[in-house]
Amino acid sequence: MDNKELLAKTLEMKEMAEYQDGAVVSREILKKETGTVTVFAFDRGQGLSEHTAPFDAMVCILDGKAEVVISGTSYEVKEGEMIIMPANEPHALKANEKFKMMLVMIRK
Repeated sequence: MDNKELLAKTLEMKEMAEYQDGAVVSREILKKETGTVTVFAFDRGQGLSEHTAPFDAMVCILDGKAEVVISGTSYEVKEGEMIIMPANEPHALKANEKFKMMLVMIRK
């Protein structure tokens, strides 16, 4: 994906992905061999099912709050907060209310 229009500009992270009824919307902001930055908008009731990744992933909540489950432990993460999901540990996200997040993954 070519995001040259995003370079060297001040951007409002919350506005990088819009809510859609009954959906999860994502927009890849950066994609490099060494990692990615993606903004997501989750409608209420949506989520990402449990999975693992081979590298750490940082979630920053931009709007609302999310339920993040890591290895069976549930965390409520609110706007302005972040959580790091460790590599190779099962994790999932759930929108008990709509929320937006930035996901940063840096490959080892």
